[in-house]
Amino acid sequence: MLRTDFGRFKYLGFLAILSVTFELITNFTSARLVTFWGVTVSASIYCFPMVFLISDILTEVYGYSQARNILWISIFCRMLAGVVVWLMLLIPPSPVFTNDAAYQMVLSTGLRIAIAGLIAGFTGDIFNSYVLAKMKIWNNGKQLWARFVMSTFLGEGVNSILFFTVAFYGVVPMHDLVPGILMSWLAKTLWEIMALPLTYPLVRWLKKSEGIDHYDRHTNFNPLITDATQ
Repeated sequence: MLRTDFGRFKYLGFLAILSVTFELITNFTSARLVTFWGVTVSASIYCFPMVFLISDILTEVYGYSQARNILWISIFCRMLAGVVVWLMLLIPPSPVFTNDAAYQMVLSTGLRIAIAGLIAGFTGDIFNSYVLAKMKIWNNGKQLWARFVMSTFLGEGVNSILFFTVAFYGVVPMHDLVPGILMSWLAKTLWEIMALPLTYPLVRWLKKSEGIDHYDRHTNFNPLITDATQ
């Protein structure tokens, strides 16, 4: 049973909405390949870091179980959106709508891409939250910057490797695939570092406003649990 604590906290629901929004944006942009600093990468490189940044904030302030719960909500919404869009594309277009082929091409995310996004998104996000929560315990809540950077570095690494490998192995040449993984990994990590001047005051403000600074000393880290109290 999926349980939430949105009624208990003032801003948890808003952060959940932001997380779902960026997950959905990623769902429909990840299949597009663009050039970033001369390297072929997924277009989601420009928006997906927000997913990890929000996950970091959720884990740091509210705890791993809350972040995990919102991740499950995001995954459900992502799958639901994909199914609904697929069903909508099955409806025959009006004779006056002459751009249906282009419309179908843009919105039809291949099954392989969709599976890659779900696997990479879930695994990378869980890994990110786990590392941050554990580091917070190990250093007694000090060095916030180290937790944010290290958890993102490791989580984005897992995400980039899984997504590019599952989605593009055998389709994109290896001499483009490997640099794409590395560039995506590096760029997303740098994005987190550049956001630190904004993240620090935001985290402090949230902790004060919500009256919580959670430590996951007794948390069940099983990623399959959907109970926000564990």
